[in-house]
Amino acid sequence: MPLAASVLIDGPSELVFDYAIPDHLNVLAGCRVRIPLRNRPATGTVLRIGEAPQTDFDLRYLTDLVDPEPLITPPLLKLAEWITSYYGTPLEQVIRSIIPSSIRGEKTSAKTRRAAVLVNPPSEEELATLAKRAKRQHQIITLLSVSDKPIPITDLGGPSASASLKTLSEKGWIKLIDLEVRRDPDANETFVPTDPLTLNAEQAEIHQTVVKSLNSDKPTPILLHGITGSGKTEVYLQATRAALDLGKNVIVLVPEIALAPQTVQRFKARFHDLVDQTAVLHSNLSQGERFDEWHRIRAGKARIVIGARSAIFAPIKDPGLIIVDEEHEPAYKQENPPKYHARDLAVVRCHLEKCTVLLGTATPSLETFQNTQLGKYQLAKLTERADGASLPLTRVVDMRIESKKHKGRDAIISDILRTSIDKRLEDGEQVIVFLNRRGFARSLQCPPCGHVIECNHCAIPLTYHRADERLVCHICGHQAIVPRLCPNCQDPAIRFQGYGTEKAETILRKVFPTAKIARLDTDTTRRKNTLRDTLRDFRAKKIHILLGTQMIAKGLDFPNVTLVGVLNADLSLYAPDFRAGERTFQLLTQVAGRAGRGALAGEVIIQTSTPHSPSIQFARHHDFNGFAAQELDVRQQFSYPPFTHLALLLARSSHERRAEFTLQTLHRKIAENLPDEIILGDPIPSPLTKSHSQFRFQLLMRGPNARVLSHHLNKVLRTTPTPEDVIVTADLDAYDLG
Repeated sequence: MPLAASVLIDGPSELVFDYAIPDHLNVLAGCRVRIPLRNRPATGTVLRIGEAPQTDFDLRYLTDLVDPEPLITPPLLKLAEWITSYYGTPLEQVIRSIIPSSIRGEKTSAKTRRAAVLVNPPSEEELATLAKRAKRQHQIITLLSVSDKPIPITDLGGPSASASLKTLSEKGWIKLIDLEVRRDPDANETFVPTDPLTLNAEQAEIHQTVVKSLNSDKPTPILLHGITGSGKTEVYLQATRAALDLGKNVIVLVPEIALAPQTVQRFKARFHDLVDQTAVLHSNLSQGERFDEWHRIRAGKARIVIGARSAIFAPIKDPGLIIVDEEHEPAYKQENPPKYHARDLAVVRCHLEKCTVLLGTATPSLETFQNTQLGKYQLAKLTERADGASLPLTRVVDMRIESKKHKGRDAIISDILRTSIDKRLEDGEQVIVFLNRRGFARSLQCPPCGHVIECNHCAIPLTYHRADERLVCHICGHQAIVPRLCPNCQDPAIRFQGYGTEKAETILRKVFPTAKIARLDTDTTRRKNTLRDTLRDFRAKKIHILLGTQMIAKGLDFPNVTLVGVLNADLSLYAPDFRAGERTFQLLTQVAGRAGRGALAGEVIIQTSTPHSPSIQFARHHDFNGFAAQELDVRQQFSYPPFTHLALLLARSSHERRAEFTLQTLHRKIAENLPDEIILGDPIPSPLTKSHSQFRFQLLMRGPNARVLSHHLNKVLRTTPTPEDVIVTADLDAYDLG
């Protein structure tokens, strides 16, 4: 039987067509191909090769290969099929995630530069003649003769040497070639080699556990639960060396791009002999840099891959170890389809490729922690800081009392925090101030009539950014000028409410005029490398106070930081989400862990209006087990994850009534033949009722079996037509309930 290729056509539609394979083409699953589609050429990805189906017509032939080698490895194809089955996401969307746009398209290509190489050296007589009559040609031949590599033309004289190069090429002495040039994202960085540290008893035991897993045919996922500063990174580095020594390759995932520079620095410094074999993948790379890094990985030129969640799809050959740092982070959950969770995909990929997955964190997600209690994952613990230092002393400041001192005005910096910062600055130590809200003021409100200026497209107040003198929506980006009078009652008493990092920076500069202060948030890190440069300056002690949002709250290691101040710790505590308490505990524990990581003792000051909250009190005492016990008890009583899986169904439209009616209709369909174990909620407005000019309604489904839940939901979605102007999305294991 002749063979045929099932090709997934590029584009928004989920089209898979069979094509006959010409004898002269070596087509494999995962190859990118050119195909005829109706009366136009198109491109696609080969999903599988099989016997040609029996049809009444002849199959059309593939036109050509876009690339002779498959872009997707067989294990990654299996992973794509698993994502489609588990999350109910069309395969086209999954393939788009696995193959980046810079690779899938044909607009980006390898960067080349013209170079020369010596192929047939002239004789001694000819060389002597050149020295007398053609000094430029003699100089070029001399340079090429002492180099064992091609030399770029720019290094041989550039355009002024073109005539000489042409003559030498015509004589057959040299050859002009196109030399591929790597666009290295770390080209301007210097990496000072570091040596492995001596592991303490706990670290050594965990290292042996990882080594044993690396040599196992059926490795079990390992949760590395280590308090902040316990030396998890050193375990990662030595586990990586063990995997490399076995001839295996390694993927390292970090949740935030902010953590990538420091992680890259540590790995390239430790594996200095493999600097050119370490690749970086994240969205801050240019299209060209991403193109080069991705192809280096696929070609086997990279043995270590470091990146954010999309790096889980890196086409690395023969992976032996996948490290997921800060595994609890919600940033590992993809917000747009396919709505995968990179941590879970790491576990699945390791199962498919029989490699080890190491999940590291100081504050495990309750889902992962519960898996250790059930025996699905191994639990490895680091209970002491690696350098022998104690955990920082944590104090909680009741801002209700501070507000009374300031006669009702916003008390941004408490007296205790101000005094502590003064002392640290006098002693030459550094301070981190954490506030998880950017902008100058959170809203603009009129006290007489109560009117709050909201976004025209989203149901949230506009945030005032003083640097731009604009009101900005943090959801859709809409901007408006700042009115002098209330738009509702024309009263001039309209004023700003609340504060963000921009205002906090202004206050800090006034209170500590001699201190060098830097702010890190989305507004200040728009320019490439700003984040990396600021963190480097802070490490070099050129900055005294670092103020920022959650991008500075985790994973960063600065030995001279002895004080961490948390402004408004309540911001995430009362979000309409059952995980609000867990996220607050994790965030406070993580940011507190930035203090006292060196020889000096650390201190943490948490400013809050709800000092008796369990999340804040457990974080104050660095007590994960206590927090987990009480939180898991509540989750079990109300059948929430990790004791069930959760699916979020969202309907949105510019027509409010249509979105609501569509969701109500789907609710009735879902309720029909509903499996007994599934708990179905009612359609309600989303906490964010309007976003990007679209009204939003949602319902929640919970059940103990993810596949039963997903199958029933997707069956209804496939068989129930919805209005064209209503967008319905389903999110299994949802993390964002807003």
